[in-house]
Amino acid sequence: MNPLSALSLAGSPQIRPELLAGAAQAPGAIPDAELQALRTPGDLAGSAPAGAAPGSFSNVLGQMVQDVNAKQAAAGESVNGLLAGQNVSLHQAMIAMEEANVSFQLMVEVRNRLLDSYQELMRMQV
Repeated sequence: MNPLSALSLAGSPQIRPELLAGAAQAPGAIPDAELQALRTPGDLAGSAPAGAAPGSFSNVLGQMVQDVNAKQAAAGESVNGLLAGQNVSLHQAMIAMEEANVSFQLMVEVRNRLLDSYQELMRMQV
């Protein structure tokens, strides 16, 4: 059984026969139904600004920044709710903060790699 099937089975109260049939066909192969459920890279771009292709590089980066911003805002709201005495548990606030932290670190690393690539291109002789 592959990891996606195991996660699907772990989250459902009953075993679905279509997952078992797909997993039995080839060891390590992902069933077609699960492959179709996965998002394509073009879906990451979201709505395109005027003059840009739907899956363009700027759209993907813009969507990444928006996602990080949303996670930071959600973490801030959960911490404020915790401090205000609302019905927010401590572990939910900590999970939101760590998720926002990890996504921000990923964004910074992507920025650093892009900057290094740009500097390498500028050092090339034409």
